[in-house]
Amino acid sequence: MGKLKRNISKRSRCPISTTLDILGDKWTLLIVRDIALFKRHRYKEFQEAGEGIPTNILADRLKSLVEYGLVEKKAYQDNPPRYEYHLTSAGKGLIPVVRSMALWAEQFVAGVKIPRGVR
Repeated sequence: MGKLKRNISKRSRCPISTTLDILGDKWTLLIVRDIALFKRHRYKEFQEAGEGIPTNILADRLKSLVEYGLVEKKAYQDNPPRYEYHLTSAGKGLIPVVRSMALWAEQFVAGVKIPRGVR
């Protein structure tokens, strides 16, 4: 597996700190979750996911994920232009992380339940 495309401004050489620089806002991993676990690939599907991500933030996070090389953007319609988003091999490497986060929350956070098919 190759390195990410985009040059990352790092606070330190710590791998956790660097990962948080890429994924550490409250929306990015939800987009990865939606693609990986819920098979959502289109802008409207991300908007309908239930967390209420603002459209400007969704557009920005999708752009960043593409620039980092975690997601690839594929046109499915020309006029007007519309795109689908799919995980690259680097993005797919986050699937165990997202699943582990879900399992942790189910175990330690009251009122959390993992949806069927996510395990």
